[in-house]
Amino acid sequence: MGRCWRLAAIAAALAILAACATAPPAPVAPPPIPAPPAQPAPSPAPPAAPPRSTPPPRLSLHLADLPGWAQEDHAAALLAFEAGCSVAPNPDMAAACRRARNVGALGEAAARDFLEANFRAEPVGDGGLLTAYFAPEYEARASRRGEFTAPVRARPADLVLIDLGQFDPTLTGRKISGRIVGGQLVPYPDRAAIEAAPADAPLAWMRPEDLFFLQIQGSGVLRLPEGRRLKAVYAGNNGRPFVGVANILRDRGALAAGDASAEAVRNWLAVHRGPEADAVMRQDPRYVFFRLEADDGAEPVGTAGVPLIPGRSLAVDPARHAMGGLYWIDAVAPTLNGAMPAYRRIAMALDTGGAIKGEVRADLYIGAGAAAGLEAGRVRHVLSLYALAPVGSATQ
Repeated sequence: MGRCWRLAAIAAALAILAACATAPPAPVAPPPIPAPPAQPAPSPAPPAAPPRSTPPPRLSLHLADLPGWAQEDHAAALLAFEAGCSVAPNPDMAAACRRARNVGALGEAAARDFLEANFRAEPVGDGGLLTAYFAPEYEARASRRGEFTAPVRARPADLVLIDLGQFDPTLTGRKISGRIVGGQLVPYPDRAAIEAAPADAPLAWMRPEDLFFLQIQGSGVLRLPEGRRLKAVYAGNNGRPFVGVANILRDRGALAAGDASAEAVRNWLAVHRGPEADAVMRQDPRYVFFRLEADDGAEPVGTAGVPLIPGRSLAVDPARHAMGGLYWIDAVAPTLNGAMPAYRRIAMALDTGGAIKGEVRADLYIGAGAAAGLEAGRVRHVLSLYALAPVGSATQ
């Protein structure tokens, strides 16, 4: 603006000089008043925040898009669903259960068509971990003798179990154990303290490493002399967190990283039976109590209240998953020697376990006996988990 004003003034002066030579002087107009400097434009108002949107719908997949779906035994999967689906609290799942039971046993093609027509798959979380468990059979004695020095203890009368979901719905599935001392609930003693106390009317006597693994599995069969067989049924625990001793032995160099299977751990404990093995087992503070029943040959009953289905039942975190839920497991990349390369199949949430915590964490029930134990002890796979939702509730 200042430069334009100066040019205008020079032009006016030249015009005045020319007029003096030819005509009377004319009044000179005052120079123009410069405009005030421009003020900066006000900052634009920030854009209004977009309206709050609802969360994006969960991704829903056709079952045919699941990894390994074509290789599944669909007829066996449908039978497993029919056997365990009655415990599902979800009304849509209950309706799918009724439809499955109405059609009965189907051939492979028809079973696949039924599953694909009635369910959609929804991915659950990110990568997690799949392990496995089984129902073991161990020798036992009615009294302490020889190497049978570990008492099988019944649930003590002072053990209190509290369901936290009764106090806060957000804690549904969470339970704590303890005992009342001086009118207050306090933690129950750990493994070391329990084992240091005399056993009150033990149910049976076992080898220490066998009892330790019976407690990890949660149930099993005891073989007594003269062919007697009793089922050891889970009756409670002391509420302490589970600590796997395989990692402890591996970190000490007692086991190779790829050979820290349950079989290898149990063999080490048996070879080092006595104070050395006891000190390792006491690193796991969790202690499980049992009751004994006649062995009827049936599979153990899980938390959901129905018999477990070998290869088709999962122990899950009850705070994350409801009993009776149907899932597709895609478990690959085993870390233990001799393991199956992959587990891809339909399985149901029918049980829980002390070490099973988290959204993508599951324990697959393999079955009963030594062969099942050998396989279960080698399962440690990277898990991708999919919830199979009935079409009435799945995202379309």
